[in-house]
Amino acid sequence: MNKNDGGKKGSASNRSGGKSSFSKSKPALPKRAQGPKKAKPTVAKATEATPEKPAKKANQAPKRQKGADEMRLNKYIANSGVCSRREADIYIQSGNVKVNGVPVTEMGYLVKATDVVNFDGSVLTPEKKEYLLLNKPKNFTTAMDEGFEHRHVSELVRGGSKSPLSPVGRMDKNTTGLLLFTNDTDMIRKFTIPNQKSSKIYQVSLDKNLKYEDLEKIQKGMTIEGHRISVEEVSYIEDQPKSEIGLKLRTSNVKVVRHIFEHLSYDVLRIDRVAFAGLTKKNLPRGNYRTLTEQEIINLKNV
Repeated sequence: MNKNDGGKKGSASNRSGGKSSFSKSKPALPKRAQGPKKAKPTVAKATEATPEKPAKKANQAPKRQKGADEMRLNKYIANSGVCSRREADIYIQSGNVKVNGVPVTEMGYLVKATDVVNFDGSVLTPEKKEYLLLNKPKNFTTAMDEGFEHRHVSELVRGGSKSPLSPVGRMDKNTTGLLLFTNDTDMIRKFTIPNQKSSKIYQVSLDKNLKYEDLEKIQKGMTIEGHRISVEEVSYIEDQPKSEIGLKLRTSNVKVVRHIFEHLSYDVLRIDRVAFAGLTKKNLPRGNYRTLTEQEIINLKNV
């Protein structure tokens, strides 16, 4: 056996049993020095983070519950018809409202129906103001002294309000058209005084054609029984016979309309009020009524 073979065997024995220089493992690295463990941050509990509620003041009185016979002061003022609730709050804050003689500036102040509320120098009533518009049919009258042969217009609006409402102005049984009802005495007075600013439009049916010279007389103004009667406009109605006349004037007294034509020797067959202070009969069939919108009420007050 040659040396080379012996050398190979020796190397084999070294691989099998002995430790070879190539089989020696690297020395282990020394462990890194570790400092003390950091403590984990503790999460604050939700109860600890919640801020404490402020303690109730010792002298703070509990909020009083509203009684059945009470209402907020701003609603009381609004029901009286002088302004809206929001506007009432401004008056209250500015010190222009007194309850039983004492100025009140507290928002949400409660009053009773028996309290005396003074608003900007005037005593108010808590009754809510209501406004209904009726398209009056024939054979109903506003007069209370015509006996039982004619029915009163109040029958036609009986279901419209729990409050007693009065018609604004007078209408005889043969006159039809718009008739306003309300419990607002200021508005009734406003639209029934002789010198008022609101316009009414009437369609008048005559027994014969109106002469053009008579139409001009009406337009220029007439004096009847010592009273000067002025109209804003008078005209023939388009596409209608000359006996159908449109008349615009400010008085709410329908008798004046009748007197104008009777003074000129015409018989009035029918009078229909088609417009009243900006209100019209649109979507309001004969014999029906409706409640005015808030904007319509504002418009009437600003006439």
